[in-house]
Amino acid sequence: MTCAESREFMDVFLPLITNTPDDRHVVIAPPFTALSTLSGIVRGSSLELSSQNVHWEDKGAFTAEISPTMLLELEVRYSIVGHSEPRKYFSESDEQINLRAKSAQAHNLIPIVCVGESDEQRERGEAERVIRRQVEQGLEDTDPSKLIIAYEPIWAIGTGKTCEAKEANRICGLIRKWVGYSDCIIQYGGSVKPQNIDEIMSMSDIDGVLVGGASLDPMSFGRIVNYQIN
Repeated sequence: MTCAESREFMDVFLPLITNTPDDRHVVIAPPFTALSTLSGIVRGSSLELSSQNVHWEDKGAFTAEISPTMLLELEVRYSIVGHSEPRKYFSESDEQINLRAKSAQAHNLIPIVCVGESDEQRERGEAERVIRRQVEQGLEDTDPSKLIIAYEPIWAIGTGKTCEAKEANRICGLIRKWVGYSDCIIQYGGSVKPQNIDEIMSMSDIDGVLVGGASLDPMSFGRIVNYQIN
């Protein structure tokens, strides 16, 4: 979204979360250009900000990258690293993702580390091996109590295919075991929408969701935030 679109979004969305339970943490990750605008808008609310990425150096000749100190100035608390799109389109490696995660933690930012397999990898029976490698290499030398892991099967993002809640829960359980820290926060991301949020959040090993397209509509995202478990 542009800055203007982000302001319009907030006009509708913020009233929808005024009665959201205090134990739910709601974080939005706008483009870098909108972070400054939204920093002022969300100040004093329960809503927190995340960047969509972060560089591993404080300063230097890294044109087009955003340093952690730049984000801290805008009161950003989280940073997504290893999202499937940078992995796919910009060839982000597990080593680079690990550098970004460590840099975030060193500056008291909470990295949201994304992992997940492609359709081809799942079809070949490689899903668990791929995800375990991403977890082990991406989280090397990080503090599991100060990060979030988001399992986002690439094949379930914008394809119309859906990962069944029980299968997503199984993978999240494996990730928890591989990390070796039972209280690690693990999210699921992949075609999350109002129609399936209640079932997803009823799963034992899914602590939250990383929402893509459904978050662009404030009413849709409001329903997701205010999920109900019977």
